[in-house]
Amino acid sequence: MNVTLRQLQAFVAVADAGNFTRAAQRMRVAQSAISVLVRDLEDDLGIRLFDRTTRRVELTDAGIEFRGNAEKLIADLDHAIRHTHDLVERRRGRITVAAPPFLATALLPTVMAAFYRDFPGVRIVLMDARTDQILARVKSGEADIGVGTFSDDEDGLIRTPLGQDKLMLFCHSTHALAGQRRPKWSDLKALPLITLTRESTIRSLVDRGFEAAGLSAVPAYEVSQITTALALVEADLGVSVLPTYSLVASRHLQVASHTLSHPVIARDIVVIARDGHSLPPATGEFIKRLQNNPQPIAH
Repeated sequence: MNVTLRQLQAFVAVADAGNFTRAAQRMRVAQSAISVLVRDLEDDLGIRLFDRTTRRVELTDAGIEFRGNAEKLIADLDHAIRHTHDLVERRRGRITVAAPPFLATALLPTVMAAFYRDFPGVRIVLMDARTDQILARVKSGEADIGVGTFSDDEDGLIRTPLGQDKLMLFCHSTHALAGQRRPKWSDLKALPLITLTRESTIRSLVDRGFEAAGLSAVPAYEVSQITTALALVEADLGVSVLPTYSLVASRHLQVASHTLSHPVIARDIVVIARDGHSLPPATGEFIKRLQNNPQPIAH
């Protein structure tokens, strides 16, 4: 059986008009073309759909039953086409984004708000998760994209760079290092240090910086959250080394911040997606806006 959409449209047009001539006018084709389409449809189905007279055509019982199915098939296809056009034009769709909690706070809300204003029919689902969970969710397809810092040896992913995240010194605004524009790791010697716990990947980068300066990181306080570390810094209980995007949480605090040098330690912030899977247009647009967003990372 090889029933075509054009045959279905011709059948419905004749059923509506009750006449081949008017149906042909509606479809803007010759009457003979309509007749051929309907006859071929009847041959494919193996049943007569119309009883024909010299003045009028009438649906047979089989034609009456088939008409409802034909109209539904045409409507479903029209809906599918309109839906696809809406996806292409970014008028509807769904984007699932996975990101670490603090990075999500720093980078995503302003982009999401602007995106919603321009494309209100697109729904954005945000998952805040650990880096290992982000990788698993992107690879499984549970998340369309992931945002964060990831190892280069992860296979099956494509990466879109957003910028660099550098380690920065955070100290009280009255601290002796607050006015030093390019503090060095060696300047932190003997200062009370506030660090994240060893479960954090940031902590390993901090340890690397101290080792490069020939120092040992001996924390006065170890905390799990960046916001806790900043609160201790504002209380002038010590200094902390945190990623650039921590600036978002320190804006209204009595805290100064500067990029640490000798060495400068940076890591790439990227968007990841599954390799070999085409991204919907709305997702591609969202990634572009992440790239163009003025955000607290270095471009």
